Amino acid sequence: MNKRYLTFCFFLRKSCLSLFSVLFSRFKLLARRLIIAYNVLESTFKVPFSLHMDNKPVKGEYLEVLLRSPKTVFSTKDVALLWGEEKEQTVSGRLKKYVKAGKLIRVHRGIYAKDKNYNRFELATRIYTPSYISFETVLTRTGINFQYYGNIFVATYVTREIEADGQKISFVRMKDYVLSNTTGIEHRDSIAMATKERAFLDRIYISKDYHFDNLDVLNWDKVFEILPIYHNKRMDKKVKTYFEHYKSTQPNKTENV
Repeated sequence: MNKRYLTFCFFLRKSCLSLFSVLFSRFKLLARRLIIAYNVLESTFKVPFSLHMDNKPVKGEYLEVLLRSPKTVFSTKDVALLWGEEKEQTVSGRLKKYVKAGKLIRVHRGIYAKDKNYNRFELATRIYTPSYISFETVLTRTGINFQYYGNIFVATYVTREIEADGQKISFVRMKDYVLSNTTGIEHRDSIAMATKERAFLDRIYISKDYHFDNLDVLNWDKVFEILPIYHNKRMDKKVKTYFEHYKSTQPNKTENV
């Protein structure tokens, strides 16, 4: 009887530990995403997240609140925060009325803009949050790649390609611990965008073999400063290979690492 009881206790303990491990892992994942969401909200709206939901505009000021905002694109959740409204259904209903009256435009499901002159990078980073512009969009703009891409490339927590208001957007999944680290990400005009060094590393993180047209514009000090956030030994070796190739093409230049 004692043997059976001890065996039962052993398996019960083992099962509890296994369940605890799973729950703890999920809790850590949720905590990371909450931290990311907090950082995005704080940097986007330039206000602390402790903003109370009872700070609602008075009747007739709801549209004015949006028009006064420097943002050109709003998700339903963005608007709920700006209006201090907890009920998403109320927010959606009011937004639909503004669209019907021609005072706002709907550019994607749950995404609205002041007018047709909205910033498409801003749109791309509001569909999935947290997210930031990276990869070929930044690499081409900064002269690291020469090939033009019509797509906007975005780092986020899913891999997906969609079309919103005629604009193709390619979302690329990054692991939470990379996505939550803001090193090498700049926030300007309500848009989060990778620096050229971060975009360079993001692409290496996703692609095992990739050709970059021009590495001269990179600041290699910054590259090696950002590199540790990926916790990836393959990347460490690959970046060193790219750096050695860069040095071999610059015989008369002083190394900057």
